[in-house]
Amino acid sequence: MDKRERVLAAINQEPVDCVPCGFSLHFPSDKSSREEGVRAHLDFFRESDTDIIKIMNENLFPCFGAMTDASSYSALCRGFSIDSPFMQDQLAFTREILDRADGDAFSVGTLHGITASAIHPLEKMGVPYAEARERLVAYLRESPGKMLGAMERITDTLSELAVKYVGAGLDGVYYAALGGEYRYFTDEEFHAWIEPFDKKVMTAVREAGGYVFLHICKDKLDMGRYASYAEYADVVNWGVHAAPLSLEDGRKLFPGKTVMGGLPDRHGVLVDGSDEEIEKAVGDIIGSYGRTGLIIGADCTLATEQDMGKLSAAVRACRR
Repeated sequence: MDKRERVLAAINQEPVDCVPCGFSLHFPSDKSSREEGVRAHLDFFRESDTDIIKIMNENLFPCFGAMTDASSYSALCRGFSIDSPFMQDQLAFTREILDRADGDAFSVGTLHGITASAIHPLEKMGVPYAEARERLVAYLRESPGKMLGAMERITDTLSELAVKYVGAGLDGVYYAALGGEYRYFTDEEFHAWIEPFDKKVMTAVREAGGYVFLHICKDKLDMGRYASYAEYADVVNWGVHAAPLSLEDGRKLFPGKTVMGGLPDRHGVLVDGSDEEIEKAVGDIIGSYGRTGLIIGADCTLATEQDMGKLSAAVRACRR
């Protein structure tokens, strides 16, 4: 099997010659876009030899002015579309990497979900991450009609990017969902304000012929909120050590779906383990979960300063 065949077999719950793997990291700011970013991606793919090439996305929704309440937020979100420069830059970046990357690998493009994309304009305005999260909740509670209209426009743009991703040659989309933490939305708010938008984008990926890699981000999550997402996803990844939710419990929550993960991202064997310890950790995951419907990966993106020797050891362990 080549890399792409291996990943497709895993997605389809079919036998594999070895368990596929997929890892990614955030590149330094000076190597995250344009030609420097292209080279950084290609170097990472070559050095890690992972089965999945994941193209990062640092072309975030911009801020066009001061967003101080729901009304100003809504007014300033009117101009987003697939023709916006930040969207076109991401598409050009994606095409350049695909043109020069390993054609045998399975490819996905990063799509920041509705919650993350909705706070990016606030962060671009200088609002710290935690405060931006709180403001989004506050604005929604202040004026849900205005905010949901703005978020609908963001979602439509994300859906357009997803379709363009698949049209550019990507096999699928890595959709980073956010908002399931206990400390922000209530269950009712999540199901009314976040879930429909997440599902709309994932549906667009599927209708375009792409595979959906659903990444459920952050810690202290109410994973039950995502149970109904299963029918919209092909692969599900979450923070086994952060959610927390074991791979086995995830298999029960998302029946029939391939799961991706098993290793911590910012601590544990990929940070301070020996090659032997890394091999054992990977072997233990495969031995416990089984070889079918599994892709070895990490809880989330690896640290920028990831030791590539340790990552390569994990990839080799998957192929034993």
